[in-house]
Amino acid sequence: MTNNKTNLHKRLSKVAFEVTQNAKTEGPFTGKYFNFFEKGTYQCICCNKDLFDSDAKFKSKSGWPSFSDTIDSSSLSYIQDNSYGMIRTEVRCGNCNAHLGHVFDDGPKPSSKRYCINSVAINFKKK
Repeated sequence: MTNNKTNLHKRLSKVAFEVTQNAKTEGPFTGKYFNFFEKGTYQCICCNKDLFDSDAKFKSKSGWPSFSDTIDSSSLSYIQDNSYGMIRTEVRCGNCNAHLGHVFDDGPKPSSKRYCINSVAINFKKK
């Protein structure tokens, strides 16, 4: 295990490590930010990069925190994900490459995006 992964393994919960480093998914409706709507900024749990503003968060029936837009388009990277017989777009932190979740085109207007993000992959910084 590389030095950075060793540090993350020590610092993150087992679930957070599996999600961010091995592209696993936390269970639906289990994450602490699913039904959480305070004002602030959501950051990558691995590197603290600002990813989403609370103004872009919306209530979704998906079971995971959902956002309609990012703070900055360069804060994320996108990878085609063909696992489980589906074609999806995986979302990763643009700074440290941690797996965050997926993005879909069924979100609210004007972006029509739904960034479906694992709670364990993000931290919240209150405004």
